[in-house]
Amino acid sequence: MKFRWRSRRCISLADHEHHTEETAQAAPAQDPPAHEPVTEKEKPEKEKKKRSPMGPLQTFFLNALLIVTAVWLLCGFVLGFTTVPNSDMSPNLKAGDLLMYYQLNREFAAQDIVVLKKNDTVYVGRIVAKGGDTVEITDAGSLVINGNTMIESNIYHQTVRYEGFVSYPLTLQAGEYFVLADIRSSGEDSRYYGAVAESEILGKVITVVRRNHL
Repeated sequence: MKFRWRSRRCISLADHEHHTEETAQAAPAQDPPAHEPVTEKEKPEKEKKKRSPMGPLQTFFLNALLIVTAVWLLCGFVLGFTTVPNSDMSPNLKAGDLLMYYQLNREFAAQDIVVLKKNDTVYVGRIVAKGGDTVEITDAGSLVINGNTMIESNIYHQTVRYEGFVSYPLTLQAGEYFVLADIRSSGEDSRYYGAVAESEILGKVITVVRRNHL
């Protein structure tokens, strides 16, 4: 009987050790304790300075730089400004009027008022003909385009032919324009300096600010 009790005790101890090993294997591994988040007060001063927004003075200068750059791009490549140099476009435009012209659109039509640069001189004039058109100015002071006499309700002077400058009839080549002043009796225009190339046109006038409003 004593031997049998010891055998049972041995079996019981073995079972206990086996159960302990299984429990240890089945127990999930515990994650290391997570670190508590660092509060704003506990962050190093250097990190705070790096993440801090720009000061008011820096913001002001940055905004000013952006505005100046935008205006420079707008005025340099999109819009242009000039003043009417003389009375050649009276009464529609008067000397000293401020003109704003659009530079990007390179398609021009008859009656467009344009700013152009010919022989290093800036002129303002009205397009009356373009590439492919034939221009004639009669002795009676009529403007004839492609055989049709032009009736211009906003022109109050006869179109005088300037002798010794341009020979008529004049047929314009592709990319050329014939530009006239509104004062047809004495204005400097294509009757004097000839056809205007598209590259010589700075832009189409889109806004007029009268001199007496400045």
